[in-house]
Amino acid sequence: MQSADQIKEITRRRTFAIISHPDAGKTTLTEKLLLYGGAIRQAGAVRAKTNQKHTTSDWMEIEKQRGISISTSALQFEYKGFRINLLDTPGHKDFSEDTYRTLTAADAAVMLIDAAKGVEPQTRKLFEVCRMRGLPIFTFINKLDRNGRDPLDLLDELEKVLGIRSCPMSWPIGMGADFRGVYDRQSNQVLLFQKSGEANAKTKLESIRVSGMDEPVFQEALELLELAGDPFDINRVLAGQLSPVFFGSAMNNFGVEHFLDRFIEIAPSPSARLSDKGKIEASSENFTGFIFKVQANMNPLHRDRVAFMRVCSGKFTRGMGVKHSRLKKEFKLNKPFHLFAQEREIIEEAFPGDIVGLIDTSGELRIGDTLSVGALVTYQGVPQFSPEFFANVICVDPLKRKQFQKGLDQLREEGVVQVYRQKYVGDQAPILGVVGVLQFEIFQYRLLSEYGVDVRIERLSYNLLRWVEGPEAEIEKIAMRSDNRRIEDRDGCAVFLFENEWALDWIIKNHPALKFSKIK
Repeated sequence: MQSADQIKEITRRRTFAIISHPDAGKTTLTEKLLLYGGAIRQAGAVRAKTNQKHTTSDWMEIEKQRGISISTSALQFEYKGFRINLLDTPGHKDFSEDTYRTLTAADAAVMLIDAAKGVEPQTRKLFEVCRMRGLPIFTFINKLDRNGRDPLDLLDELEKVLGIRSCPMSWPIGMGADFRGVYDRQSNQVLLFQKSGEANAKTKLESIRVSGMDEPVFQEALELLELAGDPFDINRVLAGQLSPVFFGSAMNNFGVEHFLDRFIEIAPSPSARLSDKGKIEASSENFTGFIFKVQANMNPLHRDRVAFMRVCSGKFTRGMGVKHSRLKKEFKLNKPFHLFAQEREIIEEAFPGDIVGLIDTSGELRIGDTLSVGALVTYQGVPQFSPEFFANVICVDPLKRKQFQKGLDQLREEGVVQVYRQKYVGDQAPILGVVGVLQFEIFQYRLLSEYGVDVRIERLSYNLLRWVEGPEAEIEKIAMRSDNRRIEDRDGCAVFLFENEWALDWIIKNHPALKFSKIK
């Protein structure tokens, strides 16, 4: 069993990810949480030697150029005695696969919603992934300082579109130009909204609390609140059945501190995870952790490769020896670090819920790998989702074939793209699969900037991919048809590309011995 000190460390950890549709304000909320956590002094703080402004959580050069988050960042800070591990995921829909993987490392999710737009398509997609994992979901309805939809309508949409009940923890008073603040149900007080100037938007803003609620606008808000949502029930929240809802304006720093204070009270600390040996408690004596993300070339000067590990049980210490479940071999973890954008801090120890960066010069760590002390353990794999767009990739300069293959392998391991090969052809004509077409552009950009390799991307007409299991003779039969193409994934598993749903449905109907899957 763990010592009392180690149990205390586990109890004070909160590890969560923020999910949202693009432009809902996710990166802004992330930075304001860091601001209130004391991790940065002002929002948008520049962490590189450049005059170009970019957000603290975006470190990749192309992210700064385009003003979008592409890669998940792992950010850690202390707040009121709690150790917060914040997983800042890509907001752009074309990089949602990275978010899917990251959610496997989170203990809770914060769903950010634009008050004017409500539940948007990307939010719905990511919510379903959270539901698959049974994650507790906290909702922050943003941009109340602008005109938006009726709060009751927004709560109703949460239930109708997402199928989850809500419990307002605060309630807005007015909206847009008439926005006065929010009523805090716990303290029975009103937090008055202060319109912040440029300086205040970048620095912490203290909420003004008032207890007198005699004004008609306050009374009207309280009457509406009586009709809104369900009573608070911590068990339903932790089971992912009830979402606590907060209102505010991240851009103006309003409601962020209130949300953070209540979140750390309610959100779960690290708990048991399912493995091939059954459930392993976070308080288990032996260390275990799994790799949920790999990132190549985070430091262009050193061409390094970093594997991000979520600590699941026991205590991690620098230099410890661990077993690799897939390779059945031992590793020494000598240079573990915490990451804050591009800044690294070597660490001596970590506890369940913490995210640890590991330098992986050998390239032997994959997404989904489990590391452990004692017996070999394998946690449930990180799901691989079916891509939606496909292309051939051609190396323009044949003399750079070696660099091309290295870049292809590393970016595949990161999850930037999925890479398939055609049966009987091998690696000579790789096929790329992506969730969003912007991934092709990022892949092409990074091959050129990081590996010096120029490639040509030629889109394919296929729209569907399925992994196939069943008798080889049956698989060979469907491979003879002209409306599909047989390929293989990196593990040699049979995969088929289809041009449309009709072609897939016909195969499923006429070959019942075969099993088709969208997720591996």
